[in-house]
Amino acid sequence: MDLSSPPYSLIDDGFCATTPDPSDTSKDEMESLKKELEKWKERLVKAEKTKADLQLSKSIADKEYVKIQHELTELKDAQEKADKESFTSKAAYETELSVLNQENAELKREIEKLKQDLAECCSALSQDGKIKKKVAEMKVEFTHMEDTESDFPDMNTRCVFTVTTRIPFKLNQNQTLLTLEDEGVAHRLTQMGKHSVNLDGKTADLKVVPFTVGMGVKFELHVTISGKKINVSEIPELPIPDEWMRDKLELNFYKSEHGGGEVENVKYDRRSRAAVITFTRPGATASIVKSTKYPFYVNGRCHRLSVSPSTDVHLEKLQLFSGVSQKTILLKGIIETEEDEESVQDMIEIHFQKPSNGGGETESIKYVSKGATWVCFEEDA
Repeated sequence: MDLSSPPYSLIDDGFCATTPDPSDTSKDEMESLKKELEKWKERLVKAEKTKADLQLSKSIADKEYVKIQHELTELKDAQEKADKESFTSKAAYETELSVLNQENAELKREIEKLKQDLAECCSALSQDGKIKKKVAEMKVEFTHMEDTESDFPDMNTRCVFTVTTRIPFKLNQNQTLLTLEDEGVAHRLTQMGKHSVNLDGKTADLKVVPFTVGMGVKFELHVTISGKKINVSEIPELPIPDEWMRDKLELNFYKSEHGGGEVENVKYDRRSRAAVITFTRPGATASIVKSTKYPFYVNGRCHRLSVSPSTDVHLEKLQLFSGVSQKTILLKGIIETEEDEESVQDMIEIHFQKPSNGGGETESIKYVSKGATWVCFEEDA
């Protein structure tokens, strides 16, 4: 049978059967497949577009991620730097605070020492005017006699002394104090700072620093020696009332062949075995105080009393002074050599005497090779 031939009809028993045309079916299927293909194409286009959008979004997200990671790293670095700077700043602050606390403590100790020194200086004078041993560490110079025109003749003797403390300084090992004649030379050597000095074939770089003098005290000591009063001590203990003892003392100094005269008043203290005798006549004490011992006759026995002028002592013009010495410089950094201390001292002095080294004539020098020593300074008049 030729399927490609036209359709045909079969008539049998009144029934008519028609066979479908295969070409119509193929066309429908093709149309359906075309529509289906168009749908998939549309879906594919959409999918490609979605894929492109997703890739673009991923690329943007990756860039954003890299940017965020970079910013995060920078933040971490900045935080670490800030923490480090904060730690360093805190450490520096704590160090500076510690240094300030130490300096404050040293200043407080120095102030307390100055207060103590001043208290010792002020308490160096006893109530009766005697000078204690502490004043022996000071320079005492007689200044002048005060005018006594307002007093009766021979009533009192008034003296004025200038008292200046000697200031101690601890000179440590391998240090030298050099005093020059000219202040300008000392200033020039200090300005130069460092000096290369030949010590026994070795070169020592000495550092020259200004010499700061510690705190000193200066005051005037006014002493008034009474012409009518004397102090009496070492009075014997006798089993008699105080009034009787005063009467015996008055009678003894009134009738004495060793000077004295009419007594105005007697102040007697049994505890200290001392008395103050006041005469009516000015100058009556002159002959008595020539001798430190005075006879005292009582109950048939002769006792020896200690006598001394009655004095009044007070301070005036109390001054505290300190500063940088104009002529003395401090040398540091001296190296140890086999030479003895005196030889090294001579080599240092010779170096600083030469004008080519910026030096000049010296007044004194003190070098310490071992241990330490104390030197004393006083105000330059």
